[in-house]
Parts: sequence; structure tokens; C-alpha cells
Amino acid sequence: MTAYESRGIRSKDDKLFDTFIYIIAGMVLILVLYPLLFVVSASFSDPVHVIEGKVWLLPQGFTLEPYKHVFENDAIWQGYGNTLLYTLAGTLVNIILTVLAAYPLSQRDLPGRTFIMVLITITMFFSGGLIPTYLLIKSMGMINTVWAMILPGAISTYNLIVMRTFFQNGIPYELQESAWIDGASNFRLLLTIVIPLSTPILAVMVLFYGVGHWNAYFNAMIYLKDRELFPLQLILREILILNQSENMGLEGAGMTERVMMAESIKYSVIIISSLPVLALYPFVQKYFVQGVMIGSIKG
Repeated sequence: MTAYESRGIRSKDDKLFDTFIYIIAGMVLILVLYPLLFVVSASFSDPVHVIEGKVWLLPQGFTLEPYKHVFENDAIWQGYGNTLLYTLAGTLVNIILTVLAAYPLSQRDLPGRTFIMVLITITMFFSGGLIPTYLLIKSMGMINTVWAMILPGAISTYNLIVMRTFFQNGIPYELQESAWIDGASNFRLLLTIVIPLSTPILAVMVLFYGVGHWNAYFNAMIYLKDRELFPLQLILREILILNQSENMGLEGAGMTERVMMAESIKYSVIIISSLPVLALYPFVQKYFVQGVMIGSIKG
């Protein structure tokens, strides 16, 4: 530490560099934050102003009518409930299976663990393809069931590698050896020592898996037939497609009230569907950087 740093005095180059960093960070913040602010403003604006492009930052012609229509739409609430079920159940299955797979692979005395990891890593680059996967799901009787939204993606290879690396480098091996000397089994060691010390990586995995389930719609398009099982994202997709098709059909004939309301409902549904993820992130933010850095850089 230099004398200038010890007295809290910074050079002109340091101040110039800090200014440059703040400018870049501010520009990135604007680019990331503006789309969210626009969607929020559009959801509270008169649909006429939205269609005419008059909404830039603040709501124009404030109205709550789109949210009223959303709350009265049974299909949206049914999709919301389905998405909550898929997210909670799917994330629970993901965490349990990922931990049960990552912990043995992190142990030095597991025979052939390097070969097993090579086989697992290969799946990150090669897969069976859509048709073989569909035939497999169909042969297991999961078509048009809740399990089709949970089991096919039960373990993410990337998340498995990150968690395995965390167990290897974040949990002292000497601590595990002392537990074995005291007579603890591997399962007891996992429950009483490893998991309590793995809060950062578990929080990160919950966020990764939870957001993935919440935004999932492709599997629903492929494997689900009954509309009662559709997740919220698929309902939102239908609203967007319906809105676009109606706009094309009415081109040159004028905008109807239904089309204008659909435009506003589109933004209000986006806000409602994003709220749970936005509400979850602040609670796991303090673990996010710690868990990812420990799990991915070391090892």
C-alpha cells in the first residue's frame, strides 16, 4: 500500500478510471432497466397510446383495466397455478437429484469418477434429439402429465459440475475425514455437515432451476395436450400470437377495442408472470456471486 492510498488520496488516473467505470455501468443499467420500465408503464397506460407509440417512460392515460381483465381470466390463473406447481416440484426434484449426484462425484475414493464425469460432460454437447426424446417420454407414459414438465430436465449437467466442484473445494476434506473417524456414514455426513455448509451454492441452484422452470414453455408445447395443464408461459404465448393474428386481420380496417385491450393485457401478464422471480432474487443475491465463483473457478 502506497502512502497516497494509506491517506485515502487517489491519483488523477484512478479517479478518471473510476469515472469511466461509472459511465459504463450507468449505460448498462439504462439498457437493462429501460425495457422493464417500459413494460411496466405500458401495462398501466391507455392501449391507444401504447399502439400509437406515445409511451416512452411514464404511463400515458393511466388505467387499471388490463389488470382487471387479467384477474378475471380463469385461464391465466390456472396457468399461474400450474407454473407454481411445476416450479416448486421441479426445483425440489432438481436440488435433491443434483446433490445426490454431485456429492459422490466429489469424493476422492469413488472408483471411476473421472470416467463418469467425462460421460456426463459429453451430454452438454450431444443429445439424442427431439424425436428420440419424445419417443422416450411417450414410452414412459409421461405424455400429457405433470411429470413431463419435471423429470426430463431433472439434472442440469452444468449445475451438477458447479455443485460437485463446490463440494470438492468449498468443504474441507479434513472435516469429512474427521466425521468418518467418528463413525458417521456418507449419508449422515451429507445431511449434517455438507448440506449446512453449502447454503451459497444451494441458493444459486434454487435460483437457476427455479427460473428455468418458471420460464419453460417448450416442453409444454411438445408433451402437453390438455389446456388445463398448460403453464403460464404457454398461455402468455397464446395471447401474444392471438394479438398478432388479430392485428394482421384488421389491418386497414381500424383497431377494435378488443385488439387494443389485448395489447395492454400482453404487458400486464408479463409483469404478473415476472413478479415471483423478481421477488425471489433479492433473497438469494448475497449468495449468488459467492456460490457461482466458488463452484466454477476452483478445481
